[in-house]
Amino acid sequence: MSEVQSVQWFPGHMAKTRRAIQSSLKLVDVVAELIDARIPVSSRNPVLKGIIGSKPKIVLMNKADMADPAQTAQWIEYFKQHKTVAIPIDCKTGRGLNRLMPEIRGILREQIAAWERKGMTGRPIRIMVVGVPNVGKSSLINRLCKGGGAGKAAVQDKPGVTRRNQWFTIGKGFELLDTPGVLWPKFEDPVVGEHLAFTGAVRDEILDTEGLSYRLLELLQMLYPQAVNARYKTEIDPAEGLKGHEILERIGRKRGMLMAGGEIDTERAAVNVLDEYRGGKLGQITLEPVGRPLV
Repeated sequence: MSEVQSVQWFPGHMAKTRRAIQSSLKLVDVVAELIDARIPVSSRNPVLKGIIGSKPKIVLMNKADMADPAQTAQWIEYFKQHKTVAIPIDCKTGRGLNRLMPEIRGILREQIAAWERKGMTGRPIRIMVVGVPNVGKSSLINRLCKGGGAGKAAVQDKPGVTRRNQWFTIGKGFELLDTPGVLWPKFEDPVVGEHLAFTGAVRDEILDTEGLSYRLLELLQMLYPQAVNARYKTEIDPAEGLKGHEILERIGRKRGMLMAGGEIDTERAAVNVLDEYRGGKLGQITLEPVGRPLV
């Protein structure tokens, strides 16, 4: 495969976010960790595990509509084996969110019983939402707040837009604490940073877009060889063993992305490939299957 793209991104405000999460943990009863169902490993922040500690937790696998359903089912079973409840959701449509409150009540049933014994019946359950940038936290909050008069969080296409801790009332008996996105200071595995970049969790401005598209296309050829052919009509046989730049050139030619003299506009083609993958136009794809090393 092509050389892994080095990605390092840690804006200063994210260091403050980590401290804010630590100080806010005592205010909440359960942590909802939002991850990207397409990259369940890379979109989990390893720093959070140490920060959250023994605090009850639920994993929300967002963008499940764009992930491979069979792989999502395997990941849910994986989390179950590790004593963690995980549910597939789609923040934009609200699919799967009807399970969130009942699952949280189940996770906290002993705590709720203890409150009731102390006469604290009706005490609101306080939830903290955490996750890497652009994983869908603001969309989740907006969906949960819909119709509740709690206002909306700012949603933009740029990673890291939700800037400060905010509380929201979400229906009867629940309060939600949003935090800005968190990325760790250094990606220990360069592939993790690359996979985050594939999905748009890292600013495009700091990336080699063409190099990133090479790696994505090679990974797709490995995991879902028909996805590129189906979308771009490239008729590539995996046995050809094409490199990413060769696949990109075929896509550019098929799409008529040519410059003066007939040269392929590979930069334009690269942006197109990344945009269409992020938009789910290449099909339901999980880049990190259960039990497979990251590549």
